[in-house]
Amino acid sequence: MKILMVLTSHDSLGDTGHKTGFWLEEFAAPYYVFKDAGAEITLASPRGGQPPVDPNSTRKDALTDETRRFEADEQAKAQLANTVKLSDVKANDYEAIFYPGGHGPLWDLTDNPDSLLLIQAFIKAGKPVGAVCHAPTVLLNAKDERGEPLVKGREVTGFSNSEEAAAGLTEVVPHLLEDALKDKGARYLRSEQDFAPFQVQDGLLVTGQNPASSASAAKVLIKLLKAA
Repeated sequence: MKILMVLTSHDSLGDTGHKTGFWLEEFAAPYYVFKDAGAEITLASPRGGQPPVDPNSTRKDALTDETRRFEADEQAKAQLANTVKLSDVKANDYEAIFYPGGHGPLWDLTDNPDSLLLIQAFIKAGKPVGAVCHAPTVLLNAKDERGEPLVKGREVTGFSNSEEAAAGLTEVVPHLLEDALKDKGARYLRSEQDFAPFQVQDGLLVTGQNPASSASAAKVLIKLLKAA
């Protein structure tokens, strides 16, 4: 199995003066689900090189077994520091694509043309597409073969309005993901409790609601690959 993971290159949290990027757990947990399943993983980002890590995701209260495993994994850290440029990636080289979240993707992956072409190519080829937390923003502008929004009529999840409010960033983000998905015609689903694990599979689309959903969404993706 060859899996492409795409991370954000955006590090500014709007005009707040604070930093953002990808959420460490949302990268580390899927990374090790894939690695432990025997997958060969390629990391990519719009600019290539080291993608920015959201500093809040490295605080003690945000750390998990997977993030600690990553911090002790020199090979994984070297790989992350040298992501390939997204424009150099070819969909034919991989069996699945997965997007970790964090707030960064809201700015640089929502309408990234290279990302949209990849997503559409994966779906057309019958290959799974996964995204967790804020990363389902990458699906908003993707189209199906009829030119309709890819998420229209599909069950998906992603960071909820109430979770964004709890993070205190409702007025900072360029769009609220829950609302944006609904506006595209998606059938948005969520957990009963904020920040509880929740993932949705609809055909080849696999989405996770929040950081706690990262590993479970990745496991669904692996099941799809093994069943193919």
